[in-house]
Amino acid sequence: MGVLSNAWRTMVTYTRVKYESVKGAFRRIFNSSEQKENTLRRADSGTHSQISVGDLVHENLFQLGVSHFDQFQDLGRPDNIEKAIECFSRALELTPDGHPRLSDLHANLGASYGSRYRRFGEISDLHKTIESASRALAIAPSGHPDLPNRHGNLGTTYTDRYRRLGEIADLEKSIEHRSRALTLTPEGHPDLPRRHAGLSVSYSDRYRRFGELADLERVIECHSRAIALTPDGDPDLPDRHAALGASYSDRYLRLGEIADLEKAIESHSRALALTPDGHPDLSDRYAGLGVSYTNRYRRLGGLADLEKAIECDSCALELTPDGHPDLPTRHSALGASYSDRHQRLGELTDLEKVIECHSSALALTPDGHPDLQDRHTNMGVSYADRYQRLGEIADLEKTIEHYSHALALTPDGHPDLPDRHGNLGTAYSDQYRRLSKIADLEKSIEHNLHALTLTPEGHPDLLGRHAALGVSYNDKYRHLGKLADLESAIKWQSSALTLTPDDHPGMPDRYTENLALKAASAAILSSEYALALEWLEHARCVVWNQSLTLRSPVDVLHASHPDLATQLQSISQQLHHVNSQPPSSQSAADTPERRHRLAREYNDLVAQVHKLPGFENFLLPTQTNELIKAARNGPIVVINCGEDRCDALLVMPGSSEIACIPLPGFTGAKAKRTRIEMDKSIRNRRSSERGIERRPLQEEELDFQNVLADLWYEIVKPVLDFLGYTHESGLEPKSMPHITWCPTGALSFLPLHAAGDYSRPQSRVFDHVISSYTTTLTALLSSSSSALYGTSRVLIVGQEATPGHQQLPGTKQELECIVRHMQGRVEYSQLLGNQATKTGVLDAMEEHNWVHLACHAHQNAHDPTESGFFLHDGTLELALINQRSLKNKGLAFLSACQTATGDEKLPDEAIHLASGMLITGYSSVIATMWSVYDEDAPMVADRVYAQLMKDGKIGNGEAGRALHGAVAELRDKVGEREFSHWVPYIHIGS
Repeated sequence: MGVLSNAWRTMVTYTRVKYESVKGAFRRIFNSSEQKENTLRRADSGTHSQISVGDLVHENLFQLGVSHFDQFQDLGRPDNIEKAIECFSRALELTPDGHPRLSDLHANLGASYGSRYRRFGEISDLHKTIESASRALAIAPSGHPDLPNRHGNLGTTYTDRYRRLGEIADLEKSIEHRSRALTLTPEGHPDLPRRHAGLSVSYSDRYRRFGELADLERVIECHSRAIALTPDGDPDLPDRHAALGASYSDRYLRLGEIADLEKAIESHSRALALTPDGHPDLSDRYAGLGVSYTNRYRRLGGLADLEKAIECDSCALELTPDGHPDLPTRHSALGASYSDRHQRLGELTDLEKVIECHSSALALTPDGHPDLQDRHTNMGVSYADRYQRLGEIADLEKTIEHYSHALALTPDGHPDLPDRHGNLGTAYSDQYRRLSKIADLEKSIEHNLHALTLTPEGHPDLLGRHAALGVSYNDKYRHLGKLADLESAIKWQSSALTLTPDDHPGMPDRYTENLALKAASAAILSSEYALALEWLEHARCVVWNQSLTLRSPVDVLHASHPDLATQLQSISQQLHHVNSQPPSSQSAADTPERRHRLAREYNDLVAQVHKLPGFENFLLPTQTNELIKAARNGPIVVINCGEDRCDALLVMPGSSEIACIPLPGFTGAKAKRTRIEMDKSIRNRRSSERGIERRPLQEEELDFQNVLADLWYEIVKPVLDFLGYTHESGLEPKSMPHITWCPTGALSFLPLHAAGDYSRPQSRVFDHVISSYTTTLTALLSSSSSALYGTSRVLIVGQEATPGHQQLPGTKQELECIVRHMQGRVEYSQLLGNQATKTGVLDAMEEHNWVHLACHAHQNAHDPTESGFFLHDGTLELALINQRSLKNKGLAFLSACQTATGDEKLPDEAIHLASGMLITGYSSVIATMWSVYDEDAPMVADRVYAQLMKDGKIGNGEAGRALHGAVAELRDKVGEREFSHWVPYIHIGS
C-alpha cells in the first residue's frame, strides 16, 4: 500500500503565521481607512483627478501603496499589488537616507513582493522579499515597536525560500529570526502564541530534513506553549491543536510510544470539536484524526479504531470540494483504510471500494505530479489483492500494468525503486504460475535481481528479496530441469535462511520446504554426488552452520590476526542484535542508517580478510575437497531422505571420491510413518521422564522390532554390505570399524544405531560396527582430539532434587562412580544441589575440559534454543550456553532426559541439546533420545568413564567406542529386546 501523505500536517500552522501583522503594521503607519479609500479613488480615476503617480508627494505615495496592498489582500486583484509595489518603490526613491519612514517603506515593499510571490510563484519576488525585509530590519532603530514582526516576517520568508530551493542556510536563518522574534515579544503580549507557533514550523522543517529527535521535541514544546497561551474562543486555537496532534503523530512514528499516539488522537479530536461547521479547514481536521486512528489500529488492532478511521476519511473526502488539490489524497487515504478492513474481515465489498477509491485518486492526479507513481502502486496492490481473492486473470494483467507505470515513473536513485521492481517480480511470478509461460518467469527473476541489487546491505527487506529469487529459480528448475537453476534456488534460499532472525514467524515454514533434499535427489540422479553433498551440507542445518562457519574460521583468524577477528565478531554481534529486534522494541539508535553502516563495515572486513594469505575462502561455503576431510575416524554415511527416494552418500577416509548407494525401499514418507510407530511404542511402554515411577506395562516388542528391522534391511544393511562390514563377525569392539551416520529429514529421528533383525543372529548393526552421529560434516571438521592430562579438569553437575521436579534417585550413585574413576587421574569439580546454579555452571564450564550433567532436561519444540537443563535456580538454556563460545572442549556427557530429541518441524536442523553442546565447542557428546531408567544411568556412566580413563583421550572415536561397550553390557544385563533401556543412548561427534 502507498503510505498516506502527512504534508497537510505542517501547512495548517504555516499558513496561519505567514507575514505576521502586515496589515496591522500598515495601519499603524496609516490608520485612516476613509482617507485611504479616497486617495485610492482619486489616484485611479482619471476623470475626477488629474493627479498622477509622478506628481504625488512622498507621503501620498506611501499612503497609496498601503491602500493598494489592502485592496489586493481583500479582493485579490493583480493590478493592486503591482501598483502597491510601484508606489513603495517610487516612495523609496524619493526618501533620503536617515529618514524615519525609510525602514517602514522597505518593510512594506518586502511584504508586497511576498504577496506577489505567493500569488504567482516567481522566485525573483521571493529574493526581493528577503532583500527588502533584511534592509528594513538592518536600519530599524533599536526598540522599534515592529522589530518582533520584522524578524517574524523575515523568518517566514526564509521558510518559503527553503521550501522552494532546499538550501540549509535558509532553514537556519528561518529559525534564527523566528527565535529572535519570540525573544523580543514580552510576556503577556497577544502575539506571543503566534511567535511560538511560527518557530514550531521551522523546527518541524529541520526535523524532516535531518531527523534529529531534539528538533521534534522543540516542535512539540512550541505547539504546547502556543496552545497554553491562546485564550478560549481564539480562531487560531483549532489550528494549534491540529498542529500539536501532527507533531505527536510524528514522534509516535519515530519512537513507537503508544502514549504519543493517544495524545495525537486527543489533540486532533479537540481541533475537530473546535472547528465550526462549514469551516474550510474541517476536511483537514477529519483527515488528521483519520491518520491517527489508522496508526492506532495498525498498532493495537482494535476494529473500532479502523471503523473510526474510515468514518473520518469519508467525512474528509465529502467535505473536500471538487478541484481541491487535496482531493486525490483524500481518495487515497480512504482507499488505504478500506484495504485495512478488507485484510481484517475479508469482505469483498471493501476490496471493491479500495479499487474505486484508488482509481479516483489516480484519475485526479495530473501528469507529472510526484504522487503519480504511488497512485499506480496502490492500484497495482489493489488489483493484486483481488486477483488473489477471485483469480481473474484480467486483475493480474492490470496489476502488472500499474506496477509497470509506477516503475517507469520512479527516477533512478529513488528509495522506492527496489520495491517497484520487487512488486513486478511477484506479479510476473504469479502470472507464470497461472499461464506457465517461461517468459514471465524470466521477467520475475530479472525484476527480483534488480530489487536485490538496489536494496542496501542490512535492509530488512533483503530476506524477502533472497527468498523470492529462491522461489523463482526453483520454479525455473521445475520447468526446464536444469541443475544450474536448482543450484541457484539452493543458493538464494540458503542466504534467505541465513538472514532470517531466530524468532521470525516464518522461520519454521521456510525449513519445512525441504528444498535441499529435493535438490540433492536431483543431483544424485545426475550422478553429481559431490554437488549433492555440498547442497545437503550448506542448505541444511542453517542454524548450526551459521554458528560453526562464524566460530571456527574466526577462531583460526584470531590466532594470527586477533584485532581483525575481534572487530569482525563485534560487528557481527551488533548486526545480529539490530536485525533480530522487532520494530516496536528498537531503540532510537537502531536506525536503518546504523544497520546499513554495520553491514558495510562487516562486508569490508570480510573482503579485507580474503586478501590475507590462507584466508581466501574465509566464511565461504566449504567445498567438497574440504568436507571429505571430516572422515578421519571411519566412513561417514550421509543419507538423503527425500519424500520420494532415499540414497546414501559415502565419504571414505583418504578417498577423494564419493560413493552413492540407492536405498529404494525407504522414503521420507515411510520415515515419518516409522517415527509415528516408534513414538507410539515408546509412549505405551514407559513414561516420558526419568525420575518417575514406571507402571508395569507390557512392552510392545513387535512394533519396535518391526521399526528396527525396516531400518536394518532398507538402510543399514545395504550400506554395511557395500562396505564389506557384514562379512566379518565376532569382532572385539577395539577392532570394529567406526561409522558416523548423518541422516536427514524425518530419518533424523530414527535409531539407526539399533537397526537389526532381532530374530536372526549377526543381523544387528552393533554386531559389525560402532555407530556415532553428526548433524553436519562441518561439525566434525571443527572438532579436534583432546587428550587428558593430570591438569585436565572435569566438571560434574548433579541435581538429585531439583525444585519443581521429581527426584532422580540414581544420581548420587552415578556421580560416585564418576568420581571414583577421576581420582588420581584428572582434576575434577562438583556442583551439586543448590551449588548448581545457571551462572555457576556456565562459569565452571569455561574452566573445565569435560562436563557431566546429571539432571532433568527438556526440549522446547516452539523455540529449540530455549531447550535446556533444569538447575537449582532455573533453566540453563541452549542459547545461554551458545553465547559463551566455549572452545576446544572434550566430552559433554548429558545424563538427562530427552537430550537428543530433535524438533519435528525442523528435521534438518536436528536442534537438540546434544547438537547444541557440539556447536558450543565440545568435540564429543553422549546423550539420550528419550528418558532413561534410573537404575541404568549409573552403570552406563561407570563403564564409559572406566574406558575413557584408560584411553586418556577423545576425539578419534574413543567416546563412541566406550559407549558401545557400556551399552553392550547394559543390553546383556536387561535383555536384548528391552529396547527402551539401551536404545536411547547415542554418541554424537568425533
